[in-house]
Amino acid sequence: MPVQLGEKMPAGVFGVQTDSGPGAVSSSELFAGKKVVLISVPGAFTRTCSSKHLPGFLAHADDILQKGVDVIAFTAVNDISVMNAWGEQQGVGDKILMLADGNGEYAEALGIIYDATPFGMGRRGSRAAFVVENGVATHVAIEAPGQFEVSSAESILSVL
Repeated sequence: MPVQLGEKMPAGVFGVQTDSGPGAVSSSELFAGKKVVLISVPGAFTRTCSSKHLPGFLAHADDILQKGVDVIAFTAVNDISVMNAWGEQQGVGDKILMLADGNGEYAEALGIIYDATPFGMGRRGSRAAFVVENGVATHVAIEAPGQFEVSSAESILSVL
């Protein structure tokens, strides 16, 4: 069952690219004492993710941050290099933190893992958005398969 409104976010570790190479950030480091918008997408460089989802958050990043959000983060079941390259290709700079969930362990802990092997993609995280305040989910928006509505930047901006 997916993480529910009012529940503590699960413990886990994400891969991140640092100035000195691959690194890691724990969920407790990411969420403690902060308001975070965490977006899960099925994959870096995939069509909707690259043409709508990430660009939407990039376009609205300043508005979202002005609503008291400390961090906007994107995660996908991809490795650090892929997430970093996708962020560079999209020009996220320091506005959006790119988090690798290489083995899908965090997506599984969130309860949003699904089997995309029929599409040649293995296990993936569903398209979803979470607003997290000091480690607790204050908004949970999980998309139905093939949909892109409740997790869009505009939708999240409207609930902040």
